[in-house]
Amino acid sequence: MSKKILIPLAEGCEELEAVTLIDLFRRAELDVITASISEKTEVLCSRGTRLLADTNLQSIVDEDFDLIVLPGGLPGADNLNNDPRIHKMLKKTHQQGNYVAAICAAPRVLVKADLGLKKLTAYPGALDYLGNEVLEPLDLGSEKVVRDGNIITSRGPGTAMDFALELIEILLGKEARDAVEAPLVRS
Repeated sequence: MSKKILIPLAEGCEELEAVTLIDLFRRAELDVITASISEKTEVLCSRGTRLLADTNLQSIVDEDFDLIVLPGGLPGADNLNNDPRIHKMLKKTHQQGNYVAAICAAPRVLVKADLGLKKLTAYPGALDYLGNEVLEPLDLGSEKVVRDGNIITSRGPGTAMDFALELIEILLGKEARDAVEAPLVRS
């Protein structure tokens, strides 16, 4: 049975991150669903690229997922953060023991969703608006990918491939990751 992945797409998301995640997950033969948080399925990304989501969030809001992964970018991450359905879905997925992940500015959504996050990474400065009282207890790593139990975060567009491959390994194992990574000619 294939793992079911949700990638919510918001206006202003970082297209490099979104497309990298979608592409590599599909290469791994994961069941990827992209869902626009608005009613329309066309999403205008941060650099002007238009993506066509598979569906809208409202039509799948009550479904269960093995992984929900949030692409970053601004104002995309803020648009995700301002949608209470995203927080509800993240909490439900996390409480079920399944995975939640975010890259770039999107880890701010995981912080606001109050998932008990202890360590994470994000785009430099992306969490500054949270203030010291929120950031003090968090271990902010500078690694490309940081895992805190079933919560995985990454730094930005330049780490998107590492992030996607790490998520594939977590879901399917090292052999599946290697099978996806080898044809990419990364070395």
